[in-house]
Amino acid sequence: MQAERISGLKPTAVNTILAEVKALRTQGRNIISLMRGEPDFPTPPHIVEAATAALRAGRTSYPENRGEQRLREAVALKLERDNGIAYDPGTEILITDGATLGIYAAVMSLLGPGDDILVPDPIYDAYASPIWLTGAEVRRVRSSRGEDGRFEINVKALEEARTPTTRALLLNDPWNPVGTVLTREELTKIAEFVLRHNLFLISDEIYEAITYGTSTHTSPAALSPEVRNRCVVVNSLSKTYSMTGWRLGYCAAPEKIIRAMLLVLQQSSRGPATFIQDAGAAALGGPQDCVAEMRSAYTDRRHTVSEILAGLPLVDVLEPEGGFFTTLDIGRMGRTSDEVRRHLLNECGVAVVHGRAYGECGEGTLRVSFGSGGETLRAGLKSLREGLQSI
Repeated sequence: MQAERISGLKPTAVNTILAEVKALRTQGRNIISLMRGEPDFPTPPHIVEAATAALRAGRTSYPENRGEQRLREAVALKLERDNGIAYDPGTEILITDGATLGIYAAVMSLLGPGDDILVPDPIYDAYASPIWLTGAEVRRVRSSRGEDGRFEINVKALEEARTPTTRALLLNDPWNPVGTVLTREELTKIAEFVLRHNLFLISDEIYEAITYGTSTHTSPAALSPEVRNRCVVVNSLSKTYSMTGWRLGYCAAPEKIIRAMLLVLQQSSRGPATFIQDAGAAALGGPQDCVAEMRSAYTDRRHTVSEILAGLPLVDVLEPEGGFFTTLDIGRMGRTSDEVRRHLLNECGVAVVHGRAYGECGEGTLRVSFGSGGETLRAGLKSLREGLQSI
């Protein structure tokens, strides 16, 4: 027997497809993955060295549940340096085991049975399960498309989705899976909606350092003191510093919210290991050349995707403004996104994610990751091109 609340939990689309990939590889099939949101860069040496030094110094005891002071101070400096927001490291910052636990702690602190939360459609599907556990309901906000295919969120759609029991809005910017980076003007209109209806804003900013061209990330908490007071900033070091397996993240919010989130964290992980937090302080406070170098490599990979997939009939390549996922619009092909995804996996040996996994508005698209580069990316894109041509 299992608790009833477990019935609403589902594996993410990526985990489901990973299981399919594993089964095919067990049969001896060679599968190239253009699916997962994981950088293939090694963690920069100075960060690894900081962890090693901490281990040698005996930094293996229980961490402070709120987060080690050195790391909280490094987060505060980073937020002021990069985002223009001031937070008190003693009361307004919480260190978490990745952004996943940050999202969990935020929704558990702000939502309960009878509440609902607005979530853009399409959106990263892992948000649904922690919201389900709160007893709240997800209300999807239909995205619109610009003339160039860009996914957008407009206030009219937000107003149509809102109900009297709406308590919060969750944003992911840069936006996984579609690659939109919200402009300051767009964010301002969204923030005005949040303030008008006295909502909370949960802002997942894990891809903030990966933007292209003239697109730049703006944290909504930087828009005004009023927005900051209603905002929970969630971030991690996974994408920016290629530290996915380290499971290190942080949240910033007003003291009252952080105090509630700390109570949630104390009943779950109690915080990342101390030596990992020392490495995180070195990452945030150390040289940032590594971040610029990775962003430059992603820029080249983004171009490679567009170059190799250019000219496909019935397929539009939508270059991302941020993140490392390219969206392919396959709506004119006459098949569902999952049918196309399965054909590519089973017949062509290349794994991508179907857009319908992220919501109704994602139907007719595929998400292609360029988190990995080199020959893996080129070989995968070649198989992807051939597979799409064969349909």
